[in-house]
Amino acid sequence: MLTKIGSGVLGEAHFLRRPSVPGHTGGPLGLSANLGPTGRIATPLEATPTSPLLASPPCCVRTPSRRLTRLARTYQYPPRKPYVLGLPVADPIQVKRRLAAIFAADVEGYSRLMGADEVGTLNALTVCREILDGLIATHGGRIANTAGDSVLAEFGSAVDAVRCAIEAQDALATANSTLPESRHINFRIGVHVGDVMVRAGDLFGEGVNIAARLQTLARAGGLCVSGVTYDQVRKILPLQFTDLGPQTVKNIEDTIRAYEVSGRGKDATLGSRHLPAPRLSIVVLPFANIGGDPDQDYFVDGVTESLTTDLSRIVGSFVIARNTAFTFKGRAVDVKQVGRDLNIRYVLEGSVQRGVNRLRVNVQLIDVETGNHLWAERFDKPVADLLDMQDEIVARLANTLNAELIAVEARRAERILHPDAMDLYFQGMACIYKGPTTEYLAEARGFFERALVLDPGSIEALVGAVRVDVALATTFIDEIGRARLATAEKVLSKVLSLSPNHAIAHLFLGIVHNATGRPTTGIAECERALELDRNLANARAVIGFSKYLLGRGAETEDHVNDALRLSPRDILSYRWMVFAGYAKLSHGDDTEAIAWLRRSIEANRNYSSAHFHLAAALALLGALDEARAATQAGFALDPDFSIRRYRLYYSSSDNPTFLAGRERISVGLRIAGVPEG
Repeated sequence: MLTKIGSGVLGEAHFLRRPSVPGHTGGPLGLSANLGPTGRIATPLEATPTSPLLASPPCCVRTPSRRLTRLARTYQYPPRKPYVLGLPVADPIQVKRRLAAIFAADVEGYSRLMGADEVGTLNALTVCREILDGLIATHGGRIANTAGDSVLAEFGSAVDAVRCAIEAQDALATANSTLPESRHINFRIGVHVGDVMVRAGDLFGEGVNIAARLQTLARAGGLCVSGVTYDQVRKILPLQFTDLGPQTVKNIEDTIRAYEVSGRGKDATLGSRHLPAPRLSIVVLPFANIGGDPDQDYFVDGVTESLTTDLSRIVGSFVIARNTAFTFKGRAVDVKQVGRDLNIRYVLEGSVQRGVNRLRVNVQLIDVETGNHLWAERFDKPVADLLDMQDEIVARLANTLNAELIAVEARRAERILHPDAMDLYFQGMACIYKGPTTEYLAEARGFFERALVLDPGSIEALVGAVRVDVALATTFIDEIGRARLATAEKVLSKVLSLSPNHAIAHLFLGIVHNATGRPTTGIAECERALELDRNLANARAVIGFSKYLLGRGAETEDHVNDALRLSPRDILSYRWMVFAGYAKLSHGDDTEAIAWLRRSIEANRNYSSAHFHLAAALALLGALDEARAATQAGFALDPDFSIRRYRLYYSSSDNPTFLAGRERISVGLRIAGVPEG
């Protein structure tokens, strides 16, 4: 079976699974590759210079296939060693042998889960892997091989390996309790003590094979150990075992004695430690119905349920299921105790109060560790259609909480001595949210690149890197925007091949299409993003920008207002306001353009485009002193901006209405003191 594990400028890497080969566990054995356009294996020099993170070597490279080895010998690259997938074929790596307790884990029914819900399964698996990887490290284990849904680790003792496996299954069962049964991530684990070969950190040999076969004998959420392991732990760990007898398994010549862990002894304790709460873990407590009107209950409960569903779309989130959350309805709760009971970081609580003609909703986000309020919001609106109001309130809360939670997690990550890929992703996103300046974007790129070194397959880090390239290409910061956009499109194609329902990836593909003269398909990608996430306000605003490029700028303002209705305090609202300003300015509505552009600057002063377009609008109205002051504010953020660079970015559209508006804005920039460049 050929399993795709990654692609990019270095070609596409695949693992060949050949479980029939002796000494192989059924995991990655050999490599195959897509060759570059010249028919040879891609090398580091072929990586796009503007996207160094794509030049990072693929992870978990195993013994190359014979075909690749032959091809590699024909291609020389300094220091005159052959390359396979951009990596030098070094001198033979020393193989060592040692005795180890081998721990093999795999997700039961992973293909079925991915087929039903790729994004949801990936998010849940990320949380489970955090738990599993953390416990392996805590118990002194070392992860040797991993393929996303499977883990191979070694321990110095059988006791540590089995204790880790039991605690892991307990913790994973707790995590699954918050999900519908159809979405449970159930690991099967096998443990064996035997001789292994170690090559470049990876484990091989019959000892590994036996652990992998024991894993297949285990039940979902269960543990199966070999006879050797049983002999070493049975008098030390207070566990109950069921003897499965001699087992004949694939690719193992002799039968193996297998034991299933079937229970705990009386007063059994494995010395389990308190597990750290997963990042972005939250419960939405049932909102209080102030006034007690029973007719209002359905609305209050509807807000709670919908918000629980929508928050689960946040990348990396771990949201306690509705059935568990509603056990707290009508009860006075201690949020710190709730946090301990559910092993979560955050509690969202709120209340709804209805007057004669108005509805008031109060919401607070609380850190359960300290009890501190991290964020609060109040909605006070005239009573209209309650279902429409429910959708609007939920959308506003979900959008705001997305940014707030990422900011909180980024601050947590700053205090971690050894951050993992998700910690670095959160920090990168926090930099992007500060504004599209050269400094912030460079800082964000650094975090995403570090995340990809730790986890080359991190979809979120890949999309984060795309955000940086797109921001640089669409804010006139440099003149290699076309190359950045081409790189971004390649990465997004890779992401969507792995995760077709990734809403943010569809949104940014739409932005790339806009920037490369394809606004019609840009609209289609944004509409697909909205199908996947109805709260994605940014997609609504980008559709308005697409229509501006199509010469339909009169429609842009409506789309921007629609986005602001869903997320009035959105971290990206300054971009949307500029879209409306562009459209107004190109159509000669200078006064309205100025109003939109000033709102954008008030929302975020770090966006140079808002300052330059404000300068153009003021200049066209004859307010030259104010126009030149706005120009200087823009140069403080982007000292190399020029009319040529502005026109270069907007050279892809051939719509006559748009081109006429572009010329009008160019005249305003010239009057305001922007050089031709």
